Amino acid sequence: MRTKRFVDIAVESILKNKMRSLLTMLGIIIGVGAVMMMVAVGQGAKSQIRASIDNLGTNLIVVTPGSSSQGGVSRGAGSFNRLTVQDAEAIKRESLLLSGVSPVIMAPTQAIGGQGNWRTVVLGVSTDYPMIRDWTVSSGRLFDSEDQSSMRKVAVIGATVAKNLFPDQDPVGQDLRLRDVPFQIIGVLQAKGQTANGNDQDDVVLAPFTTVQTRLAGHQFIGQILASTALSSDIPAAEDEVRSIMREQHKLAPYDGDDFTVRNQTDIMDAEASTTDVMTLLLAAIAGISLLVGGIGIMNIMLVSVTERTREIGIRMAIGARGSDVLSQFLVESIVLSVIGGALGVGLGFAGAKTIAGLTGWSTAIAPAMVALAIGFSAAVGIFFGFYPARKAAQLNPIEALRYE
Repeated sequence: MRTKRFVDIAVESILKNKMRSLLTMLGIIIGVGAVMMMVAVGQGAKSQIRASIDNLGTNLIVVTPGSSSQGGVSRGAGSFNRLTVQDAEAIKRESLLLSGVSPVIMAPTQAIGGQGNWRTVVLGVSTDYPMIRDWTVSSGRLFDSEDQSSMRKVAVIGATVAKNLFPDQDPVGQDLRLRDVPFQIIGVLQAKGQTANGNDQDDVVLAPFTTVQTRLAGHQFIGQILASTALSSDIPAAEDEVRSIMREQHKLAPYDGDDFTVRNQTDIMDAEASTTDVMTLLLAAIAGISLLVGGIGIMNIMLVSVTERTREIGIRMAIGARGSDVLSQFLVESIVLSVIGGALGVGLGFAGAKTIAGLTGWSTAIAPAMVALAIGFSAAVGIFFGFYPARKAAQLNPIEALRYE
């Protein structure tokens, strides 16, 4: 009951000076709203990155070329390529934990067919690739092991290629020329959309790696090897297994470093998410300055309130109020002021996040825990910046307070 009475008095005091109270809360409102918006954008970006990386494949493991050095200076990842189809075949043959393995041979080329031509990327892959990437066809079929072993000139095209070369028609069964080599289209891939980096996953042509290597690529080394595990818990052990097989394939001595790189989608996700976390923290810290300004504003207005109500405080003490009662009264008023400002700031944050999402197309996410944290932090600001004015009020001399004009 005592706390309720303090809250009622605080609300009554705030309503007596509506404009002053609103201006006092403005710093808290803007601070909380800005922090909410920044964190919402950051969390939305993380969710989008996670969804995009999950879209790359299930429990994905990627083997890429290693780095080389010249004159003691590293030339960076991918500068030393010794990956071959034989490496992929060895991994598939000897691994006990992998559910699928595919070499990936990249051959950018001009595709000609249907109603024109389109610059795209041809990927020479194995029959495991669609399973690894969790890719299905919207029409037609995927190539099979017989197509692969016979080096048949068959292709499965992405939705973007189909849209640009064969608009308003089903391209299955039609011919497609890749570097003057005729391929028959046997399927169209289900659309996947863009990656987090903005790359169009549907702008692709898949063909058997045996055909691409002999007809289009014309070189021994391949761009990467993709693999996947049945269970995500198997990824660490599978990475070690792949690394061991690759070192044996490349005949590396124990003291030699790896001439390849093995990564999984969790590593990629963590790298992207850590960048997003740093940016979110930086933006939230900048926005948090508004909370500090808002807290100082509350302290100032509470000091003014103590001065204005000095006589009232004297009367309360004269009729039996203790210093702790006066302290509690003004502290509760400061907390109520901050919490109301925090609640309004949460509303501003929601509206701002929705507006940002609508204008930019970015993904935003506001968790219930974030709302509770914002309100709790607002209350903490009220306690921190309201304590000094409340303590000053509690220490007033009742006689001097009654004489105050």
